[in-house]
Amino acid sequence: MDASQIHAQLLADCHNLGSLPATQVLLHRNAALPWFILVPDTRMRDVLDLPDEHRKMVMTDCAGISAFIKQTLGFDKVNFAGLGNVVPQMHLHVIGRRPDDGCWPQPVWGNLPDGGEYPRATLLAWQADLQKMLSLAPEALPDTAAGD
Repeated sequence: MDASQIHAQLLADCHNLGSLPATQVLLHRNAALPWFILVPDTRMRDVLDLPDEHRKMVMTDCAGISAFIKQTLGFDKVNFAGLGNVVPQMHLHVIGRRPDDGCWPQPVWGNLPDGGEYPRATLLAWQADLQKMLSLAPEALPDTAAGD
């Protein structure tokens, strides 16, 4: 899947880090929390409607991102959701949470404080870590990502 196939709102809100076997991996620009958004390569709107094998592959990608959040980023809790009420394209949220985050225990939607942008060095490091851990095929990050 290339960027032209991803809903414009997702691209506006996120960095496109790269692809896993069944999903494109986006990272929300707000650095308050590690909020990953995985976009499966499908025209279907709901993950539960996917054929079994495709759904298993998508869930494997989501589980891999969850493991990255826990093992590499050090979060104990991961929230997982697939809503699609605003953006109709299927996308799944995988979000690191902890009791000291800015919106705990509330959901991130409507409660996330401004955490600024991720530094470019962080984006590149996370891409490299995801490449090692999950075989992420990285996307080129624009030079307009926040400075180091």
